[in-house]
Amino acid sequence: MRTVLDIFGQIFRNLWAHKLRSFLTMFGIAWGVGSLLLLVGVGEGFRSGNKRELAEFGRNIMFLFPGRAPAVQGSMNSARPYLLTYQDYVDVRTQAPHVGNASPMLSRSDLHQVSEFATAGVEILGVEPQLNQISFLPLKEGRWLNEMDESQSRNVIVLGNELQKTLFPGRPAVGAFVLLNDIRFEVIGTIPHLGRGDNTWLNMRGYIPFTVMATNFPLKGVNHQNSISFIEYQPTSTAEHKLAQDDVHKIIARNHGFDARDENAFDGWDSIQESQMVGTIFDVMNMFLGTVGMVTLALGAIGVINIMLVAVSERTREIGLRKALGATNRSILFHFFLEGLLLTLGSGMIGMLLAAGFMGLMGGIEGPGGFDPPKLVPMSAVLAIGSLTLAGVFAGLYPARKAAMLQPVEALRQE
Repeated sequence: MRTVLDIFGQIFRNLWAHKLRSFLTMFGIAWGVGSLLLLVGVGEGFRSGNKRELAEFGRNIMFLFPGRAPAVQGSMNSARPYLLTYQDYVDVRTQAPHVGNASPMLSRSDLHQVSEFATAGVEILGVEPQLNQISFLPLKEGRWLNEMDESQSRNVIVLGNELQKTLFPGRPAVGAFVLLNDIRFEVIGTIPHLGRGDNTWLNMRGYIPFTVMATNFPLKGVNHQNSISFIEYQPTSTAEHKLAQDDVHKIIARNHGFDARDENAFDGWDSIQESQMVGTIFDVMNMFLGTVGMVTLALGAIGVINIMLVAVSERTREIGLRKALGATNRSILFHFFLEGLLLTLGSGMIGMLLAAGFMGLMGGIEGPGGFDPPKLVPMSAVLAIGSLTLAGVFAGLYPARKAAMLQPVEALRQE
């Protein structure tokens, strides 16, 4: 124990005797580790932010909106608009083999909402109960729409978080009543805040049974009988999302009399394809950030190796003196091993702590949509610190071993 303490005392005295060199070595290691962790952390923040944003819509969801079909095949100049109907939804639900679930959507943004405390004018959606199996719609209070609400055309409503706050500021909403264009609806449930920051459009919504919406608030306009705003559906599995899309396109094309192979005739959104595309982008970005980080790490390692080689080579006479006084090769190598380990591992830990502290400060800053604050990736920290530590220890042991193998007289002659 005493010997180890003596060795550490000698190490600290040597580091202090060469303050500038020690500082530059430690700075190079800390900079390499910290830079790599920050770069990887930024990439991880983007990735997790994008996943979070997509998860707020739901899992494996796809949308189909009304579109424009060409009267002459392949000629969009002859395109005519077509509307989706409730029958389109029924056919998708019953005839598309790769569609696992679907819901018709009726959307109106011109309905006037009135409570005994306030008024609002946000989007009201007429939906069927299975929507909460497709979209991410957790409940804060009360319950979601059920089959009895739909079959009996009950005047009930579920409020989004911002709509609840507007109509019932600081007051309980469940069990209270709301007027939609002077028709009375009972509030049966509320949804917690979805998203973060100023991205509140998912919260400025109310949900009522589809049959009630279709009866009391159908879409305005000529030839809008039985028309719906859009269809939200879900494939039977993630891998079958293209097959599900093809099934839906064939049904809609058949019902509206145009060629299903004309992609320009369809207006939709596939969250699975979007997620895969964004994932590819982030994989490329991670490769780029990783390459930049590895270059930074390699430059740091070269600097550390250079400084350690020079530092140990200058101490050849010190090694010869120790051997003359009876030190063994093993004790000399152990001394330089501890010195290299302390210098490199300690500097790497400092770099990691600085990077973690900087990421922690950024954690309190609200980022833009699709971006989370940088996150410390433990595996990257282990690899960065481990590689620089190995480089530093090897760079110290190699010249130390060469000097230790010399005869004491030859080592003392070295300049």
